[in-house]
Amino acid sequence: MKENRILDIIKETLTDNHYIGNDCADLNELGLFITQDTLVEDVHFSLKTTTPYQLGQKAVEVNISDLAVPMSNPVYISVALSLPGNISEDFVRELYKGINSTCIKYGIFVTGGDITGSDKIHISVTAIGRRRHSINISRNFAKPGNFIMATGTFGTSAAGLYALNHGIKVSDEIINAYLTPEARLWNAHEAGKYIEEDFAGMDTSDGLGDALYKIAKASNVSINVILDDLPILPEVRELALKNNIDIKDWVLWGGDDYELLYCASYYHYSILSSKGFNYIGYIEEKNDENTPFVQIQDKDNLIIIDENLYNQKSFNHFGG
Repeated sequence: MKENRILDIIKETLTDNHYIGNDCADLNELGLFITQDTLVEDVHFSLKTTTPYQLGQKAVEVNISDLAVPMSNPVYISVALSLPGNISEDFVRELYKGINSTCIKYGIFVTGGDITGSDKIHISVTAIGRRRHSINISRNFAKPGNFIMATGTFGTSAAGLYALNHGIKVSDEIINAYLTPEARLWNAHEAGKYIEEDFAGMDTSDGLGDALYKIAKASNVSINVILDDLPILPEVRELALKNNIDIKDWVLWGGDDYELLYCASYYHYSILSSKGFNYIGYIEEKNDENTPFVQIQDKDNLIIIDENLYNQKSFNHFGG
């Protein structure tokens, strides 16, 4: 079963599902945002390539990335661990050293959590942030005429994972993009100084193609992107070429990039282009059911991201 179908069932079953729909829930009445992410051994990480310290860092960063989208101030996390019975004291100590270092970085506190037994390592972090702005950010606020802007580069983390799995020497920038990603909180707070209206946004943790499709579908708009406009490190392009990898798979579906994707007016883009945001595309009206949600121009080819391609390419936690 696909993750989206599970979410559909959850929404259909709950009496009130209005908090569900974005990676970060907006508890507006409390002035808070809350999010939760889980990392599972041999699904999201391998101890063959990731140290406990790096795992602790990443477990916090991926949650801060969700809190960055609505430009909030992270304040608290709780940590739930499921661990095999033979786990060492050193593992737990190093894991929490990594968690602690990231908490210090963002000025946040660990409030508690839960510990259970498991065949494999699971680390689940719940993070809470305070609202900084009166504007609202959601996947369903994209409008025709919006510019699409994003931080950072794409495909870098996927390239890092490939290099680690195949013993290929690449730069620390590429390896660290996968092992120790950094949430774009500073960029989000910079954007918050200038954007004064509700807008669409999310991070690209599940892949740029995933984020573009989810925003287009939630907002019922058509998104247009030119592949050559996407920021990709030259070393990533070279690595893909040397290893006969289709660079589009890394860039659109590789995931783990944790970049911000915001859809706003040209006026806001003209300001944020000097604050770490790059233009990557624009939004048009979806005239009818035949208008694609996402179309990406790749030289002489047009890539259409529809439901079939999305289901084929997007990461599936349950296999198949």
